[in-house]
Amino acid sequence: MNWILLFEIFYSIIVVLVCLRIIYDTRSTSKTSAYLLLTLFLPGLGMIIYFVVGANYRKNKLYSKKIVKNNRLLHQIKKQIYLESEKTWDSGESEVKSHKKLARLLLNDSMSPLTGSNEVKLLLNGENKFPEVLKQLKEAKHHIHIEYYIFEDEVIGNQIKDILIAKAREGVTVRFIYDDFGSRSIRKKLVPELLDAGVQAFPFYQIYFMALANRINYRNHRKIIIIDGCTGFVGGINVSDRYINDSNNTDKVFWRDTHVMIKGPGVYYLQYLFICDWNFCAETELEPQEELFCAEKSKTSDAIVQIAASGPDSETPTIMFSLIQAIGMAEEEILISTPYFIPGETLIDALNVAAMSGVKVKLLVPGKSDSAFVDSAARSYYQEILRSGVEIYLYQKGFMHAKTMVLDGSLSIIGTANMDHRSFELNFEVNSMVYDNELSNQLRDAFYQDLEHSTKINSNTWAKRPLYKQLPERITRLLSPLL
Repeated sequence: MNWILLFEIFYSIIVVLVCLRIIYDTRSTSKTSAYLLLTLFLPGLGMIIYFVVGANYRKNKLYSKKIVKNNRLLHQIKKQIYLESEKTWDSGESEVKSHKKLARLLLNDSMSPLTGSNEVKLLLNGENKFPEVLKQLKEAKHHIHIEYYIFEDEVIGNQIKDILIAKAREGVTVRFIYDDFGSRSIRKKLVPELLDAGVQAFPFYQIYFMALANRINYRNHRKIIIIDGCTGFVGGINVSDRYINDSNNTDKVFWRDTHVMIKGPGVYYLQYLFICDWNFCAETELEPQEELFCAEKSKTSDAIVQIAASGPDSETPTIMFSLIQAIGMAEEEILISTPYFIPGETLIDALNVAAMSGVKVKLLVPGKSDSAFVDSAARSYYQEILRSGVEIYLYQKGFMHAKTMVLDGSLSIIGTANMDHRSFELNFEVNSMVYDNELSNQLRDAFYQDLEHSTKINSNTWAKRPLYKQLPERITRLLSPLL
């Protein structure tokens, strides 16, 4: 009996200490409540869940993004970035001038430069992205930088691998970062082949069995390619055969996704992010040398590009802030595509305010998600925005995996971040912000084409659904801060 009593006292002390840490460390009231309930009502397991997904990652950043250690030089660089951004504002078209607050937010929050004279190309689905990627990789002269969440040992993965090996043998420097969880299929065969050929390849935040519970939570969800510092790719399409739609194979699930190719100074910040991530996970440090940053500007296009990025290494949830600011600045139309919609209170309020202010807000989500649990939690949020006038469409042709937003036909957001807690707080993510009417109209047209393969949710019918359908959604929503 004494041992039982001692165990109960010890456990009670641990629970109290964990609860105090949750209260002290967690910023969101809803998240605090969720973690406290888990800790109190799921003995032992609740505490494990908190330490796996709930520890204050921003207070204890995984690594510093400071790659320029000379403070005087850093101050000069920062000054130059501000001056160049101001010039872009002054000389830019109405697209950027109408979104000046958003551009300034990214500049002040993460020193992301506003760059002009870019060529941008919209790439819908893998069948359009990968031919362009293969073409640009073959033209590399100085270096290739690749960073992916999912890189699979399949047909397209091996095609890219063969080009990387060929380029490395030609003397081109090839650096490759792969997420150790998302790209686990390439560890045993594909990566050793790259290493043997002279490609420098490293896993991001390598997973060891003893540290699995902690490290699996912070994943590098970015999909970045940088070629010679002048050409960049970013978006939602991983390196996997599933993203390539074959019209002859009707049994395969149609995978709808979006990527963008950037040529010009807009690649600068993508390169900066790669260098930061490389210096965190690689065995050799990469200095921000001049040849890594292309000085060429597009002679055929003048699109203005800015990059939003955030993760456990950033002081603030930059991507979430940028989306909220963009939504708040829209005057006519907001078109959103996302595969995972667990927005949280702040984003819900922003969408409601926009819709009730007369802005047309349309949300496109999968008709059926690849995660039943996440899908259930997402459905619990629909009624809150439907009653404000937001239109929700369920994509039926296949799986909607694009992470995009078009605002007023003048600003396009294309990137890796979903509208959920994990993308805003836990994962390393990156979005491209393109202030350009032409690209925005292309993305807007693609959105409306997707609506032709979608069904619109009727607000009244949705509100009258039987309790047995709504109750599971409400229950899973309680855990949505943890997803």
